[in-house]
Amino acid sequence: MMTSRSPVTEAPARWSELLRGPRALTFGVLCLGVWLNAVDALVTATIMPSVARDIGGYAYFAWATAGFMLGSILAGAGAGLLAQRMGLRHALAACGLLYATGCVVSALAGSIWPFLLGRLLQGGGAGFVMGLCYVAVRGSFPERMWSSIFAILSGVWGVATLLGPLVGGLFASAHLWRGVFWVFAAQAAAFALATLGLLRIGPEPVSEPRRLPGLQLLMLTAAVALIAVAGVVHRPAAAGLMVAAGLALLLATLRVDAGADLRLLPAQASDFGSWPGQGYAAVLLLSASAIGFSVYGAALLQARLGLTPLQAGYAVASESIGWTVTALLVARAPARLRGMFIRLGAATAATGLAACALTLSSAGVALICASAMGMGGGFGLCWSFIAQRVLNALPDDEAAIGSSAIPMTQILGNAIGSAAASVLANLLGLAQGFSLHAAAAASPILLGAFLPVALLAVLAAWRLGSER
Repeated sequence: MMTSRSPVTEAPARWSELLRGPRALTFGVLCLGVWLNAVDALVTATIMPSVARDIGGYAYFAWATAGFMLGSILAGAGAGLLAQRMGLRHALAACGLLYATGCVVSALAGSIWPFLLGRLLQGGGAGFVMGLCYVAVRGSFPERMWSSIFAILSGVWGVATLLGPLVGGLFASAHLWRGVFWVFAAQAAAFALATLGLLRIGPEPVSEPRRLPGLQLLMLTAAVALIAVAGVVHRPAAAGLMVAAGLALLLATLRVDAGADLRLLPAQASDFGSWPGQGYAAVLLLSASAIGFSVYGAALLQARLGLTPLQAGYAVASESIGWTVTALLVARAPARLRGMFIRLGAATAATGLAACALTLSSAGVALICASAMGMGGGFGLCWSFIAQRVLNALPDDEAAIGSSAIPMTQILGNAIGSAAASVLANLLGLAQGFSLHAAAAASPILLGAFLPVALLAVLAAWRLGSER
C-alpha cells in the first residue's frame, strides 16, 4: 500500500538547474502553456467592456469568464487521462489547436452567444494545457525543484500581467478587439508546433488508460450552470434558490466522488482534516473570493473614474503584479517557514479583498491599485507552498490525479466565483450597463459579499499551515 511522503526538508533547487540538460526543453514548453492561459485571462478582462458595447450581452458579462472556466474544468479533469491516451507531447499539441479553434470562433462572433461558445472552447484548450503542465511537473522533475518551478511559472503570469493589459488596451482603444483573438489563435498554433518539436520527455501512452469520471463531471457542470443561469433570473428569491442549489450540488459531487471507483479528486480531497483536503479547500475558496475583481474591475474603473481600457487593464493587473513579486521573493524559503507563509498569505489576500471593496467605490486609482496588489501579494505568499504541501502529502498512486486536480480546483473556484458575481452584478443593476452611479454603488457589495468566502479560505489555510 502506497503512503504519502514526509514533508520535504532538502534545499530547494537552484534556478540554473532548470535551464540545463533535457529538462530545459520541457520547462520551456510548460512556460509556453502557462503563458497562453495567463495572457488570455488578462487581455479578455481588459477588452470585455468593448465586447459588450459592440455585440451586446451586459447581462452575460461574467459568462465570458465562467464559460472559459467551465471548459477548463471539464478539460482539466481529463488532462491525466488524455496524457495516458495520447502521450504528453501529442496531448499538449492537440489542446493547443483546440484553444486556437475557440479563438477563431470568438473572433468571428457577431453576437454574444457565438462569442460565449468560443470562450467555452478556449477554456477547454487552456484547461487541458494547464492540467497537463502540472502532470509534467510532477512526473518530469524531482520534488526539490517543485517550489522553484511553481515560482517561475508565477513569473510567467507576471510577464503576462505586464503585456496582457497593454495588448488588450491597445486593441480595445482602436476598436479592434477581435484582433486579440486572432493573435491568440496564432500563438496557440505556434505552441502546438513547438510542443511537437521540443518536448521529448514525459508520460508515454499506456495500453489501458483509466476512464473518465463522467458522473462527477456532469454534476460539476450542472452546479456551475445553475449558479451562472441565476445571474439572468430577474427575481431575487429565485436567483438565490438557484445559487443554493448549485452549491448543494457541488457538495454532493464531493460526496459522490469520495465513494466512486473512478475519482475526479484524490481520496483525501473530501477529508478536511487532511493536508490535501485543506489545501484543495483553500485553493477553491481563495479563487472564488477574488475573481470578482478580475471580472468586473476594468469595467467599474472605466465607468467610475473614466479610465481608458489600457489604464483600467493595468489597474486590475496590479493584483497579478503583487502575486508575482511575492511569489518570487519567497520561492526559496526554507521548509520551516512554509507553513507560516501559507497562513500569512491567505490572511493577506482576505485583507486585500476587503481593501478593494472599500476603495473601488470611492478612492483614487492609486489606492485601488495598492489594495489589489496587496490581495495578489497574499496569493503569492502562499500559493506555491499550498500546492507543494498537497503534492507532498499524496500517495504515489494518486500523483497524476492529484497534480491535475490543483489547477482544476482553482479554475472551479474561479468559475463559481464569477458566476456568483454575475448574479450579484445583475441584481445591482449592472445588466443594463455600467454608469458612474451604478458602478460606485455596486462596487462595495460586489466585492464585499465574498469576504465570508475569503475567511473560510483563511481557516482552511490556517489548518494546512500547521506542522505535523
